[in-house]
Amino acid sequence: MKTISILGSTGSIGTQTLEIVRRNKDLKVAAVSAGRNIRLLEQQIREFGPRLAAVWSEEDARELRTAVSDLDVEILCGMEGLEAAAACPESELLVTAIVGMIGLVPTVTAIRAGKDIALANKETLVTAGHIIMPLAKECGVKILPVDSEHSAIFQSLNGENRSQIAKLLLTASGGPFRGKKREDLEKMHVEDALRHPNWNMGQKITIDSATLVNKGLEIMEARWLFDVELDQIQVVVQPQSVIHSMVEFTDGAVIAQLGTPDMKLPIQYALYYPERRYLAGDRLDFAKLGSITFEEPDMETFSGLSYAFEAARAGGSMPTVFNAANERAVSKFLHREIGFTDIYRIIRECMDAHRVIAAPDIRQILEVEQSVYDMIESRW
Repeated sequence: MKTISILGSTGSIGTQTLEIVRRNKDLKVAAVSAGRNIRLLEQQIREFGPRLAAVWSEEDARELRTAVSDLDVEILCGMEGLEAAAACPESELLVTAIVGMIGLVPTVTAIRAGKDIALANKETLVTAGHIIMPLAKECGVKILPVDSEHSAIFQSLNGENRSQIAKLLLTASGGPFRGKKREDLEKMHVEDALRHPNWNMGQKITIDSATLVNKGLEIMEARWLFDVELDQIQVVVQPQSVIHSMVEFTDGAVIAQLGTPDMKLPIQYALYYPERRYLAGDRLDFAKLGSITFEEPDMETFSGLSYAFEAARAGGSMPTVFNAANERAVSKFLHREIGFTDIYRIIRECMDAHRVIAAPDIRQILEVEQSVYDMIESRW
């Protein structure tokens, strides 16, 4: 029996993680957390029987306590609740399915408590990779990637000497606006950006895919996960989303992980690593597929990707600025307060205004995040 905790259990990755738990009798859930979806969280508590659940506000915590008063479950709130869920004593592994920099502190807490991390919260490494990776090594904790691209690289590296990596090839679908130009993007609305051609994801990640900012965040994450230089990371558009990413080695060999676009595969692989389990679902039919095509990303039109490389090269606190500016800009776009290309403009302005802190600690990272939010609210 393996016991896990899930931060963000009501979101896309969280609910798919619970689907895997539902299908495997040797997985048990010790703790869950959610933002505001109290109704779904109550259903999850009743089905999976965690001993602890966390929500953000005290008001929601009171409502949930009343709803599950017939059950033996502790309901906590705020950052204290997230940290308690992350470090739950019964749990062996934490699935960080929560979206945003709110996942940083509980992830650190879980690592210090000796929990392996199934990492879906890319902001943790984007903003604090220089802290997280050394801490995980010090605590003897595994960081197991859940993003499909990083899981693909992780799988492609099985049994290989990592010192012989020549290049990581991160694949991108190109999103719903692949092939369009900047003047086209100016006219795009929320509904257009949410129509991803291949993947079914949460709203924030779907918008990040449309801007290609998601791929920029993945570049920063891959740098820390696999201990490579930025010049060893290349983005390749692969519209069919069949090749999830590749590794090129020093002898010229390229190893790739292929599969249907289904997040349950990387989630399950992280939960059971190094074991592989049967997973129901579609399989690739290469005869029907016919062809797999590749393109260079258009980093002039989708400038968020070039800004990401720039932020990663600047290092220090600049990736936090990039991430925080994008996070708040996407929220404003989803609330129809700004246009699609304003996301790029906000990121650019925030990066231009920032003075880099070389090696920020957790407190400084969170202060930079707040300063970016304040700047955006004052100007936009």
